[in-house]
Amino acid sequence: MNQNFDRAPGAGRSASLSADPGFAGAGNDDANKPLFNQRGPLRQPRSVPLFAESNASPSSEAAAGDCRRQTRPQTSPNANHVSSSRGSYDVDSLVRSSTLSASAAEFVPSGMNSYEDPTLYDDNEGYYTEINLEEMVKDFLDHLTSSPGTFESDIEYITGMLNSCVTTEALLQDLVELIYKESTAIPNFSYTGARLCNHLSKHLNVSPASGNFRQLLLKRCRTEYENRDVAVRGEAGTQKKFHSFVLFLGELYLSLELKSAKGPPKRAEILLVALRDLMNSLFSNPVDSNLICAVKLLKLTGSVLDDTWKENGQSHMEDLIRRIETIVLDATCSRDVRQMLLKLVELRSSDWGRVRAVSAASNATPDNDPNYFMNEPTFYTQDGTPFTAADPDYAEKYQEILDRQEAFDSFGENENEIENEISDYEDEMEPEMEEAFERFCLETEQKRKLTQK
Repeated sequence: MNQNFDRAPGAGRSASLSADPGFAGAGNDDANKPLFNQRGPLRQPRSVPLFAESNASPSSEAAAGDCRRQTRPQTSPNANHVSSSRGSYDVDSLVRSSTLSASAAEFVPSGMNSYEDPTLYDDNEGYYTEINLEEMVKDFLDHLTSSPGTFESDIEYITGMLNSCVTTEALLQDLVELIYKESTAIPNFSYTGARLCNHLSKHLNVSPASGNFRQLLLKRCRTEYENRDVAVRGEAGTQKKFHSFVLFLGELYLSLELKSAKGPPKRAEILLVALRDLMNSLFSNPVDSNLICAVKLLKLTGSVLDDTWKENGQSHMEDLIRRIETIVLDATCSRDVRQMLLKLVELRSSDWGRVRAVSAASNATPDNDPNYFMNEPTFYTQDGTPFTAADPDYAEKYQEILDRQEAFDSFGENENEIENEISDYEDEMEPEMEEAFERFCLETEQKRKLTQK
């Protein structure tokens, strides 16, 4: 009973272990059992350094059969208390004597370079800012290319994003270059690109000393403009790039608006002069690619250029048309290109396909205008006969149509009343019909009675 009743925690787990060889005997079973069931020592705190194991008893052998067991080091309760006190005292002394600091510099092992790239932490002109601006602009342009109809709804958001990112002269120049390259490289984007440039020239906030968005864009276009005589005689790739620039400049002339001191906005006069010089350069080397580009440019801007030059008292358009006629007669261009040039001359002779305002309709009468009834509608009578306002009986026939329409409308509005009238009309039968209906009712009643019998 004593060996099973032990108030010490963990008692009974080491009943077969002997605390000391002096308490174990080699006699009977009672003598083989230890006098006290002592438990193992408590674990020392982790922060306490290990002390000398002078208090631990050496391992001994138990004489129970052929099995050899090794006992754990034992310590007395007093020894544990002393060890804990010594450990707490040593920890306190280590904290007081420590020279470590939470605000100390970061430790860097020897042989490692602690250099930091300052551009990674620059908020304005850093490496990541440039990459983000380029990707953002390309995403915007790709979106406008695939969905040009969303320009009006998305342009305010695009302008706001660019105003938050483009804050320096270098970033503004990068933005101008990106938009110029995309506008001259992406097919059919020159129109949308010109609209974008016009909007940004008015609403972009950054304006460094070197010039605002519009001024930097015109400087970039001037670079290509000055190389026009070389580009028209260059290789196929150079000519293609130059032709894209020419068409973009034409779109830019139509879209770019400049504020005027009085009156509505006006177009850039410098672009007007540039377009005339570009067409002269294209006609100076009349190969098919240059002539096709000139035809496209004149179809795009011909009416506006012609009106502007006429207002200024200049005959530049007449000079260009005469030059085209000379090229058609003398140049060795292909038949298709020659046909395009002839169609262009014909288009200009018809005032670029525009229709001028005719006399007011109130001034036209059947007597002075043979086409007075040309656009009048054609009506049909009830039997399918067509007639127009030129027919003598037009008024009478047209009135009949109006009466039928009025009757039809009244039928739709008073449908219930009409149905009642129809039912009343059906109740009023002729005498012969009434007599026949009575005979039918009598015969039906007689048949019914015969059937019941």
